[in-house]
Amino acid sequence: LAITPSLHAFKVVIAGGTGRLGPRVASELRKATDAEVMMLSRNAFLATAPNRVTEVFGFVGEAFLDANPHVSVRDWDGGDLTDIVGCDWMGWQEDALQNADVVLNLVGGYTQQREMATERLVRESLRLNPQALQITVSPNEEDVKTLTPGALSMKLERLNKCEEMVQQNCLYSKCLRLEAFDYQNNVEKIVQAVVEGKK
Repeated sequence: LAITPSLHAFKVVIAGGTGRLGPRVASELRKATDAEVMMLSRNAFLATAPNRVTEVFGFVGEAFLDANPHVSVRDWDGGDLTDIVGCDWMGWQEDALQNADVVLNLVGGYTQQREMATERLVRESLRLNPQALQITVSPNEEDVKTLTPGALSMKLERLNKCEEMVQQNCLYSKCLRLEAFDYQNNVEKIVQAVVEGKK
């Protein structure tokens, strides 16, 4: 009896991956698993430039990608089809989600953009790959109060709505509420959730 190896490597897709947590998670995932990581960015060109050129978009940089050949960055629409800035976003769903084992949502902010991005990830994952584990990461309630004190109830409602969307629609899901700025601990918890999802 011959054992046939898997046809694809363990694949993790990180929406919002070019923010503060994404590069750290991608590096640690390689140490903990054999994962190939695809980061979704609203502007992959700027996110992977040799030097940061704007604060508007996330940034991982060319040097990070050279040091982490298991990571790629792909344009996507970010859930908002009226505010597309990347030049190669068409087909992101098939490229990113079709063979994904885990879809990790690190999209930040408390605007409607967060809801739209979550909805787009859930809808397209269900269409192309409903077996993928969906992990949504949000700050805990106390940190939302401290970091952005205005319109607190609206922000918390948005976070809850995103979590409910994932939990109610996805076969496999996990929602993490983490402490802001505790990057090392947060990375460990996220990687642990991914590793547990791999089993």
